[in-house]
Amino acid sequence: MAEPFNTPVPGATPVPGATPVHGTPVPGATPRSTTPTQEYSASSSPRPIVLHIGDEVRYNPATYAEFSRKFEIIRPSLAERQRPAFSQALREGRYGAFAAIFRPFWGSGGEMGAWDEELVALLPDSCRVFASAGAGFDWADTKALGQRAAAEAVSDFAVAMIISTFRHLAWCIGAATFPTADPAATFASCHGLATAQSHNLRGHVLGLIGMGNIGQNIAARMGCIAFGMKIHYYDVVRKPAALEKELKATYHASLSDLLAVSDCIVLCTPASTDGKPLITKETLAQVKPGARFVNVARGSLVDEEALADSLEKEDGSLSSAALDVHATEPNINPRLLKLATLTATSQTPIPARVMLTCHNAGGTVETHVGFEELSMRNIMAVLDGGKAVTPVNLHHLK
Repeated sequence: MAEPFNTPVPGATPVPGATPVHGTPVPGATPRSTTPTQEYSASSSPRPIVLHIGDEVRYNPATYAEFSRKFEIIRPSLAERQRPAFSQALREGRYGAFAAIFRPFWGSGGEMGAWDEELVALLPDSCRVFASAGAGFDWADTKALGQRAAAEAVSDFAVAMIISTFRHLAWCIGAATFPTADPAATFASCHGLATAQSHNLRGHVLGLIGMGNIGQNIAARMGCIAFGMKIHYYDVVRKPAALEKELKATYHASLSDLLAVSDCIVLCTPASTDGKPLITKETLAQVKPGARFVNVARGSLVDEEALADSLEKEDGSLSSAALDVHATEPNINPRLLKLATLTATSQTPIPARVMLTCHNAGGTVETHVGFEELSMRNIMAVLDGGKAVTPVNLHHLK
């Protein structure tokens, strides 16, 4: 799957004096300005070198000033970050013995494509840290990297999507805004029919596939205090009893057991390392009749054709869905798009059964601020001899 299609928030205040290529200056820092062809070596720089890929820092200039005083910052231009040029520069050692890679935004810095074994193999032995903004890392082979915060924002968005599947918000919004020959009739039809198919959330079972930071945040929001849902979950590793008690969460040892009891299934687990979907024709056949489905994880985890099949059936296993991520972003599966569109007919509009958004769940200013800061803190922690703040592949490190 392509890397996340999110774009940094436009209009953010840039770091004063920042330049679009190498050696971005910031207040209180004196990073060395370079040319695209200048080479580096461990002896040419008294400070550890950090390769900064992507846009300039926008939200945390004070931390970047500290960061730049500690390290020699090299920032390849957009042209140099294209895969052929970038690979060649790594092959030639043009950026020297850099100790870390810093990618402060998920919407830039990925021009070289997936960090697969081919690209990882070109990294110098000196590279110890890859700190990237974002909660997802399916665009990077973390095992290959090893062998050589977004939870709050995503959880808030997931709440809206869960509510949408119970209250048919896509249908309600479409009926109020979709241009038809008789808008009043469309409005009245939705007012009556959507009401008959909508339900309160309280008392229904919310099945979480994945109980990491995002899953735990969703559980806390949707549980007994706020929405009164019953929290069930499946994860490859069961969580401690204390956490289950706090969240009033019921564990299922298999995905099929979770699907059989869930009134709404939320996919909030990292992408699979083998690239295979988790939600397939076979797994969808195991869901509770009339269940709802929400995906705030990765589009590659879902067989979208199988999902459309289930939603299109009159007696299908799924009654509605909400998807923030898609398998071939920025393209939307045409069958799911049709299911998300209020369609005019000679009798009455066909209700929209799917809510679709544009990989927006983690996209808030606060999320960008946190990711940018955290990326720098991770690098400083490791290169200062400490532990990474938020490591994702310690189990692969030799």
